[in-house]
Amino acid sequence: MIRVLGILLACFWMVFPELAHAASPDMVLPGLEVTFGGAKNAPQETATAIKILLGLTVLSLAPAILIAMTSFTRFVIVLAMLRQAIGLQDAPPNTVLISLALFLTLFSMAPVVEQINGNAFQPLDKGKIGVEEAVRRASVPLREFMVRQTREQDLALLVDISKATPPRTLEEISFVQLVPAYMLSELKTAFQIGFVIFLPFLLIDLIISATLMSMGMLMVPPVVISLPIKVLVFVLIDGWNLVVKSLVASIH
Repeated sequence: MIRVLGILLACFWMVFPELAHAASPDMVLPGLEVTFGGAKNAPQETATAIKILLGLTVLSLAPAILIAMTSFTRFVIVLAMLRQAIGLQDAPPNTVLISLALFLTLFSMAPVVEQINGNAFQPLDKGKIGVEEAVRRASVPLREFMVRQTREQDLALLVDISKATPPRTLEEISFVQLVPAYMLSELKTAFQIGFVIFLPFLLIDLIISATLMSMGMLMVPPVVISLPIKVLVFVLIDGWNLVVKSLVASIH
């Protein structure tokens, strides 16, 4: 749990690096002053209190970080489109799809998480490096991962909208521009995969509809017959394994 908090904290600092300079034992908010006493006499207690405060802050932002900076968006959209293509409304339920997408995200992001943990969080936790150096180290593998999944035209669009100078190197790409460009690319990729998944089920619907019309059974809803056939075909071809394998393989 501590490692996860540290990795999420590093992601938070990468998006809002200016807040890393503002971390101090005493914090003043409008109408409220928070002082961690004993900074000189008990620095370890002060550091622990700050870690707890920052950890709670990161936990509140964890869903946004998960959606915006990982492959979770791609997985959950494709799984939802798969359910819609089969024709099932509530099976599997949303909780099952979200849980499956979450664990697929953890699996696909494992190399990036290991690099952030080994290069940034562990040295920071042991006191070998400071927060700024930890943020710099953690940003490298995450930026490389996001750039690999981001289309050039999407990144160019965000750079043009922000009126910024086009980056010439990987290090010059700002997370403020990279994160929305990455999300746009993930949405495009998810819809492309979803379209490919829709095609065979659409073909089954067309065949069933044409068959019923040729037999004069116009009063029979095609979905009544096509739904069990699509479920049967999906089970026979081991569809879940194929979809999961294709999704994980699409992360490069």
